[in-house]
Amino acid sequence: MHKNNIVIFITDTIRYDDAFPARFNLKMSLSDSSSYRQAFTSSPWTLPSHASLFTGTPPSKHGAHADHKHLDGTLTTLPEVLQNEGYETVAVSNNTWISEEFGFDQGFETFYKTWQYIQSDTDLGRIARQEEGLDKLTKATKALFDGNPVTNLTNAIYGQFFRKTDDNGAARTNEWIEDWLTTRDDSRPFFLFVNYLEPHLEYRPPKAYAEEYLPKDVTYEEAMEVPQDAWGYITDKVELTDEDFEILRVLYRAEIDYLEDKIGEVIDLLKAEGQWDDTLFIITSDHGENIGEHGLMDHQYALYDTLLHVPLYVHGYPFEDEEIDDLVQLLDIPPTILDVLDIDASDAREQFMGISFHPDADKTREYAVAEYMAPQPSMDALEQRVGDLPNHVRRYDRSLRAIRTDRHKYIRGSDGSQELYDLQEDPGETSDIADSHENIRTDLDVILDEWINSFEQADYTDEVAMSEDAKARLEDLGYLQE
Repeated sequence: MHKNNIVIFITDTIRYDDAFPARFNLKMSLSDSSSYRQAFTSSPWTLPSHASLFTGTPPSKHGAHADHKHLDGTLTTLPEVLQNEGYETVAVSNNTWISEEFGFDQGFETFYKTWQYIQSDTDLGRIARQEEGLDKLTKATKALFDGNPVTNLTNAIYGQFFRKTDDNGAARTNEWIEDWLTTRDDSRPFFLFVNYLEPHLEYRPPKAYAEEYLPKDVTYEEAMEVPQDAWGYITDKVELTDEDFEILRVLYRAEIDYLEDKIGEVIDLLKAEGQWDDTLFIITSDHGENIGEHGLMDHQYALYDTLLHVPLYVHGYPFEDEEIDDLVQLLDIPPTILDVLDIDASDAREQFMGISFHPDADKTREYAVAEYMAPQPSMDALEQRVGDLPNHVRRYDRSLRAIRTDRHKYIRGSDGSQELYDLQEDPGETSDIADSHENIRTDLDVILDEWINSFEQADYTDEVAMSEDAKARLEDLGYLQE
């Protein structure tokens, strides 16, 4: 068995788009890597997408989605498999969804959350940052004694005074990785999983990065005043001009540039520690982003390629320096890693629904499937946030499934809606041809049904309780909770 180290970096919210100036491109840092030009996620937001990556199954199989916000322990995860094979399993997360509270600690020996200075189940940092006056004092006093008061107070002080506002955790992530990597017992290979939060809304790149791209007549301070209220925009409460969206795309690009430099630091560290040549290094994203496309902001309510098409780079044996046009999905990563490591794990392989894209694999993917099991936020949560909803927003109250071939994308909604796009002629998915190409639509509809009927669906439709601190942190990220 090849005892490769395994590193997976999830660069949260980075989309793949040849026509988009913020296309993620790490070829300078990742020389001799395989770059996948048609890689797709299984869902357009963090929780179900990561669950698919870890379990090798789609959302309707693993059951972690907006109607059941938790990855239950019924399925085997990739870190569990690697832990059983003697790997040191380590996770570093900058995103609240990816934490123990939502079931993502399965198989990890170490799970580090960058939003806490001292790792704890109680998070006072949000109270210190968000509340004011008497409310801050009242809530902080109550939470202070929930658990270890000294730890809680330390985290509150960190959140109030020391956590940078122009970095979503990448700098601290790298500091932690360096401390861990340079002091660990290297008698075992390691699996390192990292979720970097840049460039998730809000886009707040360091000033120097943004100024490289801003128009000469727009200052950094003016750019940061452009509204970034996705839900206000979607519900017609906030108006944004074409110029505003151009500025937001600049900020998004600058966030990506900053993150590329941070990833380059880790690559340099692996080289300095003599680990690079023995590491399978994977970089991808959990989903993309709409920045005005399709009348949307953020990454909800749709299954367009702006949300599903993501970058994917793989460096290390047996992958070579080439661009690959085969269709692949993130849930293909677990069986691929097992093939690279020559791990049997027959039970896990039976569970995995992905198709290995190991260079020696003899099977390729004919189509990619994505699912959006329920709206997040719900219409009720959205209405509580912004007030009365315009009628056109109510159409988002539905589930969606999409099937994509090299040529066509078919999207089907629980409300009976059907969309079809010719991706070669219309890569932006702006011209629905469902009515004029009934034969293609019908064929893809049948294939989608066959796929759904080929496995047992998870039967989770109950809401999962979460702590008030987790709800608050998710609100900070723009995830509205009822």
